[in-house]
Amino acid sequence: MFCRCFFFFGLCLFLQTQRKCSLGRVSKLGGSDAASLPGFENLTVGYNKYLRPYFGGEPVQIAMSLDIASISSISESDMDYTATIYLRQRWTDPRLVFHGNKSFTLDARLVELLWVPDTYIVESKRSFLHDVTVGNRLIRLFSNGTILYALRITTTVACNMDLSKYPMDTQTCRLQLESWGYDENDVIFTWLRGNDSVHGIERLRLSQYTVERYYTLISKSQQETGSYPRLILQFELRRNILYFILETYVPSTLLVMLSWVSFWITLDSVPARTCIGVTTVLSMTTLMIGSRSSLSKTNCFIKAIDVYLGICFSFIFGALVEYAVAHYSSSQKCTAKTPQEGPANELTKEIGEVNITNILNSSITSYKQQISFTSVEISSDNINCNDLTMKTHEKIKCVLRNKMHRIIGYFTIQNPSNVDHYSKLLFPLFFMLVNVFYWAYYLYF
Repeated sequence: MFCRCFFFFGLCLFLQTQRKCSLGRVSKLGGSDAASLPGFENLTVGYNKYLRPYFGGEPVQIAMSLDIASISSISESDMDYTATIYLRQRWTDPRLVFHGNKSFTLDARLVELLWVPDTYIVESKRSFLHDVTVGNRLIRLFSNGTILYALRITTTVACNMDLSKYPMDTQTCRLQLESWGYDENDVIFTWLRGNDSVHGIERLRLSQYTVERYYTLISKSQQETGSYPRLILQFELRRNILYFILETYVPSTLLVMLSWVSFWITLDSVPARTCIGVTTVLSMTTLMIGSRSSLSKTNCFIKAIDVYLGICFSFIFGALVEYAVAHYSSSQKCTAKTPQEGPANELTKEIGEVNITNILNSSITSYKQQISFTSVEISSDNINCNDLTMKTHEKIKCVLRNKMHRIIGYFTIQNPSNVDHYSKLLFPLFFMLVNVFYWAYYLYF
C-alpha cells in the first residue's frame, strides 16, 4: 500500500515538471513571435489609448482625403442627399515608431487598442459603417509612427435647397467633417492634397443632376465649449431640365395652343367651342396636380414651374372666357334686332310701334312736368348738368351718370365677330412675350 502511494506521488511530480517545461517553451516561442511584430511592445507596454499623441503638447495634425463612391439619392422633399464615401485619416503617433522602412497592415479589430480621432459628419441625419463581410475598416502602420485609418461610410446629410427656380435651379451642398470633443488646441484638421484630396465626384452620374464644380475648404466651428476644426467639401449640382421640358413644359404649351383653335370656330358652334375650352382647362388642372405630387412637401415654395403652369392656365381660362363674352354680346345684339317679316305685317308693326311710342312720350312728358324737370333718374343720357335749378347733389349724380354711360359705351362690343379676330392675334402675341420674359428671368437672373 505504501509503495503504491509512493509510485503515484512520483508520477505526479514527473508530469508537473514536464508540463512546466512545455509551457516555458511555448511562452518563449510566443515572445519571439510577438517581438517580430513591429510596434507590438508599444501597444502592450506603456501605451494609453485614452490619451492623444503629444498629450499636453502640440496638437495632432490629422490629414484627410475622400473618395466619393456614389450619391444614391438627392431628395428635394426631405432636403438631403445620401452618399457612400471612403474616409481616410492620417496622423503620426510617436509612441508607435519602430525600426525599418516598411508599412504593415494590421487587423481592423486592432483599432480598439489605438487612439483614433473623434471625427464626425456635421448635419448627418443617418450614418452607418459597412460591416459585410467584416467591418470595412483599415489600419496601416508606418515605421515613423504614421497611422492610416480608412472607413467606408454611408451617410444621409442635410442640404438646404432653394427651390424658387425649380427645375432650372443649381443647388450647393456640403459634406463637413469636424472633431467632436477635441478643439483646435488638441487636433488640427487639414486636407491631404487640397482639392486633389477628393476623388470620384467628377465621375458621378446622377439621374437629375450634373456636378458643376467642387472645392475644399478649411474652417472652424465656434461653439460654447471652444473652437473646433472643420473640413468642408462643397459641390454644386445643376439640375437637368430636359426631362421637365418633355414632361411638363411642352404639354402645357400645346394645351395653350389647343385652346386657340376655338378662335377659328364660329360663335354659333356652342358645343364645339365649349368642349375645347372645358377640356383644355381640365387637362391643365391635371397637369398642375401631377407636377406638385412629386414635391408634396415643398408646396410652400413658389417654384418656376408653378409660375409657368399658372401662366398657361390663365391663357387657357382666358380663351374660355373670351368665348363666353363674344357669345353673350352676339346674343344680346340678335335680340336687339327685329326679325324681318312679310309686307302685310310691317305696316301693322309700325302702327303698333308708333302708338307705343306716343303713349310712352306722353307719359314721360306728364311725369317730367310734375317734377319740374329736376329729377336726374328719368333724365335722358344727354341731360345738361349745368342747369341752375339743380341742387349740388343732383349735379353730382348727373355728372356721374354721364360718365358711366360713356364708359359703358366705350366697352360695348359693337361687332362680336371682331372679338375672335383680335384674339387670334393678341393671345399668341402675349403668350410669346410672356415666355420671353419668363425664360430670360429664370435662366439669366
